[in-house]
Amino acid sequence: MGRAAVLGGAGFLGSHVADALQAAGHGVRVFDRAPSKWLAEGQEMIVGDITDPAALAEAIDGCDYVYNFAAVADLDKALDRPLDTIRVNILGNALAMEAARAAGAKRFVFASSIYVYSQTGGFYRCSKQSAETYVEEYQRAYGLDYTILRYGSLYGPRSDDSNGLFRIVRNALRDGMVTYTGSPDALREYIHVEDAAKASVAALGEEFRNDSLVLTGQQLLPIREVLHMISEILGYETEVLFEERTGTGHYVRTPYAYMPKPGRKYVSPLHVDLGQGLLQLIDEVRNGTED
Repeated sequence: MGRAAVLGGAGFLGSHVADALQAAGHGVRVFDRAPSKWLAEGQEMIVGDITDPAALAEAIDGCDYVYNFAAVADLDKALDRPLDTIRVNILGNALAMEAARAAGAKRFVFASSIYVYSQTGGFYRCSKQSAETYVEEYQRAYGLDYTILRYGSLYGPRSDDSNGLFRIVRNALRDGMVTYTGSPDALREYIHVEDAAKASVAALGEEFRNDSLVLTGQQLLPIREVLHMISEILGYETEVLFEERTGTGHYVRTPYAYMPKPGRKYVSPLHVDLGQGLLQLIDEVRNGTED
């Protein structure tokens, strides 16, 4: 076991990874722009910005492993804020790698996306592509070993308005019906955030050194089927309403385009059933709405 710095560890996925690391016996230091409301007993918190080299040096000092979840992660926000996306997702990640190298970290774990070698994803995809290239080149130039994790469609507790299923459930509870902005033919492989977090810890295994892993759900499902499942759980009798998407950047059937650097898909031996996960999400959103 070792000590891990989780950059962006106050967020949706990062906070779950911090908990999973701690449960596996690692010491955990969380680094983010604001204190984490999910900080567990025994976890250390450092507040700072990923573009601040001094703050990064403090956060990573003495850590064996560095996870970077700090990012402009919403596709639509990245489209509206391309320079911020470059500054945080590319420059911030490079600064984090430099701090990890200076600290003598054993592994740099980069949170990427299944959009990375897609023809969709806009500026978000561009930033992840560039950052992955820098991660690989840092290993070649300086020997900073890495694992790249390309996450799919996440859902589950601690999500917020930037998460697709969270927005769908929140709007359904508010409006009394399920609506979806996008193509009714869309396909998704939803992965529960707790499954993704456990897989992110398993990725420290020696067999995943200097490798890229795809972390998605167990089953490719039509979004129409998922939405009808939500509607049925909530007891709604009205049909699911599909609205045309005016923006660009979101994939319909697959995020993948032919590229020469595929990643291996990691399949967990155990996973949260989608129906159970949706019940959990609905309960959390409903309780949050009623507060």
